[in-house]
Amino acid sequence: MSSHSYISNPKNKDIFININGELFHRNEAKISVFDSGFLLGDGVWEGIRLHKSFLVFIEDHLDRLFASAQGISLDIPFSKQEIINEINKVLDKNKMDNNIHIRLVISRGDKITPYQNPNANVGPINMVIIPEYKKTNPNTYTNGVSIGRVPNIRPNESILSPHYNTLSKLNCILASIEANKLGYDEGIMNDINGNVSTCNSTNLFFIKNDRVLTSTGQYCLNGITRGKAILVCNQNDIMCSETDFTFDDIKNCNEAFVTGTFAGIIPVSELEGRKLESTNSDSLVNQIRAFYNKQIEEYIG
Repeated sequence: MSSHSYISNPKNKDIFININGELFHRNEAKISVFDSGFLLGDGVWEGIRLHKSFLVFIEDHLDRLFASAQGISLDIPFSKQEIINEINKVLDKNKMDNNIHIRLVISRGDKITPYQNPNANVGPINMVIIPEYKKTNPNTYTNGVSIGRVPNIRPNESILSPHYNTLSKLNCILASIEANKLGYDEGIMNDINGNVSTCNSTNLFFIKNDRVLTSTGQYCLNGITRGKAILVCNQNDIMCSETDFTFDDIKNCNEAFVTGTFAGIIPVSELEGRKLESTNSDSLVNQIRAFYNKQIEEYIG
């Protein structure tokens, strides 16, 4: 089980993908080996969910996309509405309307030679939109995920701002590898000061004595679902603190959950082998998840 477990759908073998405004069958969808994203991880991306024909929280996702691009001095030559139009174009081609996960990738474009400096770039950006039939495996919510500490830490702004959702994911990939070696679904990553920051592919919350704790957000991705989880806690009189804390402060927590665009609010069933109450039907995690799901319904309603 993982935070990204999904029900396999054979339709994904026959999807169309949008590359720079042109639609290609999956088998024909290709970019150049000189693409900046392929060569150097130089680009930005978003994961977006289509639910009942609505691009959920699309404004937040595109705001983050443009902020990330600005942060790495990448100029996106499209308006947000033009990007939405390109997303809808490929969704229409695939006749997709529900339980769809979209990966939107924008790289700095092709290079004349494999070289870091952007002055080696020869053309416009490359934009790729990959929509897939992806429904969360329901066992994710009943079984939960296991998490534990890994040695990899989150960078600060002087290295690479953790708020930029870039294609350079090696920091998190290495943390994921370490987590798997230790038998965890996700790895708990500290910030540079030794405080708990995030998991390798999801944001992280702990519950102790009916109080929700999460990091300050300074060293984790500014997750869209993370922000909504904090919002629904505040709206429903659930005490939620964004603060610095260490693993020792929460190692005896009652519950925990992780957040992400794909699966939303995901209960943590085990913390370094210790069973938690997160998957219980009456858990606070499940209450928060219900509030979050209600917020999505209100957004599309």
